[in-house]
Amino acid sequence: MRATVMHAAGDVRVEDVPDAKIEQPNDAVIRITRACICGSDLWPYKSLDPAEGARIMGHEAIGVVEEIGGDVTNLRKGDLVVMPFASSDGTCEFCRDGLQTECVHRGFFGVGAEGFGGAQAEALRIPNADGTLYVLAADSDEALMPSLLTLADVMGTGHHAAVASNVEPGKSVAVVGDGAVGLCGVIAAKRLGAEQIIVLGRHADRTDLARELGATDVVAERGEEAVARVRELTGGFGAHSVLECVGLDASTQTAVEVARPGGAVGRVGVPQEETMAGGRGSFYANVTIAGGPAPVRAYIEELLPDILDGAIEPGRVFDRTVDLGGVPDGYRAMNEREALKVMVRP
Repeated sequence: MRATVMHAAGDVRVEDVPDAKIEQPNDAVIRITRACICGSDLWPYKSLDPAEGARIMGHEAIGVVEEIGGDVTNLRKGDLVVMPFASSDGTCEFCRDGLQTECVHRGFFGVGAEGFGGAQAEALRIPNADGTLYVLAADSDEALMPSLLTLADVMGTGHHAAVASNVEPGKSVAVVGDGAVGLCGVIAAKRLGAEQIIVLGRHADRTDLARELGATDVVAERGEEAVARVRELTGGFGAHSVLECVGLDASTQTAVEVARPGGAVGRVGVPQEETMAGGRGSFYANVTIAGGPAPVRAYIEELLPDILDGAIEPGRVFDRTVDLGGVPDGYRAMNEREALKVMVRP
C-alpha cells in the first residue's frame, strides 16, 4: 500500500510500505477515505532529524472498516468510522472519566517509533479498535465529510481549549492563533455562548474566516502591543477565557498576559519547549492554566449533532484537497501559508 513517509525536515515522500494488517485480537484495519495534514505535522516538517527515523504521517481520518480482530465486538466490516488522533481502550479508569488521551493503553498515530502508524495512507491498523473508532451513519452526507473529519482532532481540540478555559455564556474569550485549531476554538467559544470572542492573528484570510465563524474582534498586533489591545477591548482587565492554540513560548506568554485576573487559559497547542512561559505572571494573577492533548473521542457525541444539523461548520477550515500523491506539496503549501489546512483523499 502507499503511505506518506517523512524522512527528515522538508523531506516528505509517498512510498510503498507493508500493507496494514491485523496484529492483535483487538485490532481493526480501516481503508482511509479522508485524512488531512495538521498544523502539528509542520513541527517535524521543520525540524525532524534523519537520525530519529522515518515515520508514516497523519493522525486524523475517516475510513471504512475492512478487517476486525477476534476480540472486536463494537465494529463490523463496512462501518464508516472517525479515527481520533489517539488510540484508547475505552474501558480503563481514564477512559471512563472521558480522558481517553490518558488511557493506560494509549498510543498516538503518526508520531514515529513512540506511537502507531499514520493515516496519510491508503489503510491503517487501529489498535484498541472498539474504544478508539467512532461509528458514523452509513449514509452520512458526503458534503459533511470535511466537518466530520474535524472530529478526529481540530474541532475536538478547539472545544477542549474552550472547556479547559471555562468558556461561559456572556463572558469574553481570546483565541491565540489563527490556524485550524484556533478557528475551531472560535466555533467552540461561540457554541458555548461567549459574548466577546477576540482572535489574535495576522493573516487576513484566516481572521476574515474567524469573523464569519463568530469572532467579534481581531487583534493583529503581537507581544506587548497585542496584550495592550486585548485589554483595551475588554475594559482594561483582559479576557475571562484564553485559548492557546499555537504552542510556542511567545504565544503562551501572550495567552497568560491577556487573561484577566482570576481567568483561565486552555492550552492545546503542542508545546515546543520543556518549560512553560508565563509561570510567574499566571501565579500572581491567579490565572488557572489547564489543557493538554484533547480527549476528542469523548467530545464526538456532543459535537456531532451540531455538525449534522448545520449549527457548526468546522469543515470550513479546509481550503485545499489533494490525493495521496499531492501530500508532499500539501505540506509545502501549509508550511508556506499558502493553505490553511489540507484534506487528503487517498
